[in-house]
Amino acid sequence: MSLEALVVGTELPAYHVVAVPTHDSWENKIHEDGLAREFGFRGGLVPGVTVYAWTTRPVVAAFGAAWLDHGRFSVRFARPVYFGEPTTIRTSVAAHSKDEVTIQARVENREGDVCATATLSLPRGPLLTRPDVGAYSVAPLPAERPAATRAHLDGLRVLGTPELSLERPTVDAFLHRVSDTLPLYRDADAPAHPGMYLEQANRALDRNVRVSPWIHVESHGQHLSVPRVGQRLATRGRVKSLFQGKGHEFVELDLLLVADGVRPVASIRHVAIYQLRAGG
Repeated sequence: MSLEALVVGTELPAYHVVAVPTHDSWENKIHEDGLAREFGFRGGLVPGVTVYAWTTRPVVAAFGAAWLDHGRFSVRFARPVYFGEPTTIRTSVAAHSKDEVTIQARVENREGDVCATATLSLPRGPLLTRPDVGAYSVAPLPAERPAATRAHLDGLRVLGTPELSLERPTVDAFLHRVSDTLPLYRDADAPAHPGMYLEQANRALDRNVRVSPWIHVESHGQHLSVPRVGQRLATRGRVKSLFQGKGHEFVELDLLLVADGVRPVASIRHVAIYQLRAGG
């Protein structure tokens, strides 16, 4: 489908998916049945990274590689999605101008409840400004992670920098985990799946502090270039803010993903609950 055909109100084909249960032991125990039920959920929560990855599939199918290169995204999680339960992603064109096309995505559970929403936009022209890579410092990850407390996070000016080598087996394992079968991710010179960016944003938190259980709440960002198989991603960042809401403790991270030490890939504002209120 061409961009010109994506008029406001156009609905893209619905995407139906079921989260693949894994037998891994999660460090974040909110993804396992036992602890999740203690906090009032009916089972382990599907990671927000996976849910976000689902929303990108119809968008990449519609926009192609252009969105991976310079598209924008915003995703918010409202309700849990559970392993093994059918989920539907419904997408439609929310805005279309000479400057930008915007698709709105809804993630619905089997009852029809909206569990997450995402706004994914494609500017019609190249980016005019890019963040300064040098403004985001590189720092070692801590040898021993301290507990995630407000006092520690408030004093953490620069986050340790997690790195990921985009080797083919690593990329394929992620594609399997999020059930994405789009052919462009299978090429020899394939782009990295954008869901991997948010997975690395999570690592910017949980590789710097010990935090479990915790919940990914929302992410907003801008693609800046396309990393490909064989390259190496580093996630540079800092704590932007700390705040409270409904008894939960939140952290907001300001992150920049960088490929091979020099090229900015994506800027991300990443928000998580690092301390849940008692009782969930």
